[in-house]
Amino acid sequence: MESVKKNFIYNIIYQILVIILPLITAPYIARTLGAEAVGIYSYTNSIAYYFLMIAMLGISNYGNRSVAASRDDKKSLNTVFSSIYLLQVCTFSIAILSYIIYIVFFAKSNKLIAFIQLLYVISGLFDISWLFFGLEKFKITVSRNIIIKILTILCMFVFVHKPEDLWLYTLIMSMGTLLSQIYLWFYVKKEVELVKVPLQIVVGIIKPILILFIPVLAYSIYKVMDKIMLGNMSTYTQVGFYQNAEKIINIPMGVITALGTVMLPRMSNIIAKGEKEKTEQYIRISIKIVTILCSAIAFGLMGIASVLAPVYLGEAFSECSSIIMLLSISVFFIAWANVVRTQFLIPNKYDKIYITSTLVGAVLNFVINYALIPRFQSNGAAIGTVVAEFSVMIFQVIAIRKELNILKYIAKYIPVICSGAVMMFLVHKIGEIMGNHILTLIVQICCGGIFFCLFTLLYLFFSKDEVFKIVAELFKGKIGKIHFIVKSDITKRK
Repeated sequence: MESVKKNFIYNIIYQILVIILPLITAPYIARTLGAEAVGIYSYTNSIAYYFLMIAMLGISNYGNRSVAASRDDKKSLNTVFSSIYLLQVCTFSIAILSYIIYIVFFAKSNKLIAFIQLLYVISGLFDISWLFFGLEKFKITVSRNIIIKILTILCMFVFVHKPEDLWLYTLIMSMGTLLSQIYLWFYVKKEVELVKVPLQIVVGIIKPILILFIPVLAYSIYKVMDKIMLGNMSTYTQVGFYQNAEKIINIPMGVITALGTVMLPRMSNIIAKGEKEKTEQYIRISIKIVTILCSAIAFGLMGIASVLAPVYLGEAFSECSSIIMLLSISVFFIAWANVVRTQFLIPNKYDKIYITSTLVGAVLNFVINYALIPRFQSNGAAIGTVVAEFSVMIFQVIAIRKELNILKYIAKYIPVICSGAVMMFLVHKIGEIMGNHILTLIVQICCGGIFFCLFTLLYLFFSKDEVFKIVAELFKGKIGKIHFIVKSDITKRK
């Protein structure tokens, strides 16, 4: 299997690419298609997305986990893959038929665009990313996505030039997604074979897949709910402020997402083998690493927000500064919950805790949005998101406290968190002194980065922390597999 470090790097590249490319293309598409055409695409794509999401159920997480647990047994792996994919074919056959019925009988306008979006729904039928994630073949999936996305962007610049080209834009985007999924099938024969499976096996996996679908649905609701409630209770301008602030937060968060994607199959495999000590070791180190990353990301964004928003987005988006500051707080909660979810709850099949925590977050998000948006508008929605993410994280941490003390690992890195707060204060002061200029932003990032990195490295060195060894390996340029070997004297202190 490919190393955790390599997989982590592959996924960082992909997650950053997924966020950055739309930021590059958005200005071009906005100018060539215009607001109305972009709105038509977004509306039709959102409807198609829900057909795809419902058809996919919880197959992505369940398939990832199941493949990882059975990958050492070829016969078992073939059965697992075949049973899951057979169910996927059934659900997408129903979804595709339902979407066609929707277009014919319910879509009152933009039928051509809605029909082209059918390709996007069909793409889910061929989506077997979960197989390669479970096998930890991340290089294949990442390289595929990078190639397809770059080709998609090139086609966009070549063929889309005016509002009448909306159908071409929709075709390029939908076809790009479809080709991206089909591409993986060229590698399937090297890994697994489709075999006949008894119907009872397929029926038997429906319940656990549905269970994992509930949190996916709940999470999608409270991630989209902010914008929907803002649009209904405030103005579309506020929706624009919130959406752009959220985009900025999502760029560095791709690093955290990459770690979770990489570690889910690895932890599922380790837990399936009953290696409890190794499980705790991975989680402990993961919590430490994401705490360092979150301290840099969250406090860094808070410090530069007042300069970043007007310089990057334009003076018209200066109000995004306060939203960025608020949403930055949620970075810690999202990251810690991501480790707990992908490395402990899902691999251990603690689906009830996962589901309940997400539902609690969705309910709290709705209640707080309803109370605060009329008065605080987009800032109220940001507060709702922070509270929702905190509730999800704290519920999960408390639920597993007897088996895993996450707060203990976090507490050891309070000095790192404090250094992030000091960095925030310093870069904010630089912004006040130098004003809103691109040079200010560069100076803030450089000064803040140097201060935080030096303090963190010194802390890791003098505390003889196990993470320092990983950092040292990275600086030495080692690209082999990172073995999380903890010295006995350090282990005794944990």
